[in-house]
Amino acid sequence: MGFDWLFEGENASRLVQGLWITAQISFISVAISLVLGTAFGLLMRIKNTILQFFCRIYLETIRIVPILVWLFMLYFGLSIWFNIHISGFWVCVWVFVLWGTAEMGDLVRGALTSIEKHQIESAKSLGLTPLQIFWYIELPQGTKRVLPGVINLFTRMIKTSSLAALIGVIEVVKIGQQIIENALLTNPSASFFVYGLIFVLYFLICYPLSLFASRLEKRWQADF
Repeated sequence: MGFDWLFEGENASRLVQGLWITAQISFISVAISLVLGTAFGLLMRIKNTILQFFCRIYLETIRIVPILVWLFMLYFGLSIWFNIHISGFWVCVWVFVLWGTAEMGDLVRGALTSIEKHQIESAKSLGLTPLQIFWYIELPQGTKRVLPGVINLFTRMIKTSSLAALIGVIEVVKIGQQIIENALLTNPSASFFVYGLIFVLYFLICYPLSLFASRLEKRWQADF
């Protein structure tokens, strides 16, 4: 069926190497976003008008401007305007960190806000300090409530990492395009097989995460 050529030579190994680049971009971004996003979510809960204003500006700016625009702005803008040259790999990482931090922060804020106020009031009446309330009430329940949304966010970040190819990062989609260009004259159906394999690779990474998030959400609904 013309599928064997895909596993001849270096084609398959190059796709795996490209997938490794994609995984590096995704998981580095996820790890940093997890820390910074949690801090940002806690920051958004501080009752300070000026602070909340700037947090909201940051969140909405990240949401309104497409990820692709951020990639182009940082990759081309920094070199043209400030003569700062950053590799496409690290541009992708920091753009995804900006996006992940904003979205993660909003998820954390929403999860903590959703905790019933009577629990907080009861804890205060028992003499618990704000730190004790956070540690014993908000943190356990907030973690359970935020986890499904966080996993879905990280799945989206993995899939969106394919945009890295547009600024020259040699990740799995870019390598797939190169293989197609080399094989198109001898194998007209090359694009079908290559993108089919890329689909399978992404599916193998993202589906277990989506399934895990779905099961966590069902368990959360059963608990509450």
